[in-house]
Amino acid sequence: MIKQIEHPQAWDLRHTVMWPDRPYDYIKVEGDESALHYGLFHEDGLKSVISLFIEDGECQFRKFATLEEEQGKGYGSRLLDYVLEELKAMGIRRIWCNARIEKAGFYTRFGLRETDRRFTKGGKTYVIMEMTHASKEG
Repeated sequence: MIKQIEHPQAWDLRHTVMWPDRPYDYIKVEGDESALHYGLFHEDGLKSVISLFIEDGECQFRKFATLEEEQGKGYGSRLLDYVLEELKAMGIRRIWCNARIEKAGFYTRFGLRETDRRFTKGGKTYVIMEMTHASKEG
């Protein structure tokens, strides 16, 4: 089951998966309180989360995380597919993310493409990936 969740739920899973060795506040992002957060639940609980930051018809998805022991089961793919369809239905014209270089292939399966913009943060190299949709007007 996939549903919208509150940001503290996203924070808990984010901290567990992404930065367990950092202080809890490290995983919080400016704008979390007003972002849309979605979670995939299976059997005994929350397995995967993603946060959507929407502004001016564009959406950046961030902090996409799946519990380590649950990776490879398709949960993240189902969650990403779901939110991409939701964003299209909302009429969002550009969807983008900062993808770790080694994960770029994962995102291309969903229709995102690599841009020529790359950066390094925290010792990891990222590429900005995006997909665009024609406006629903006219």
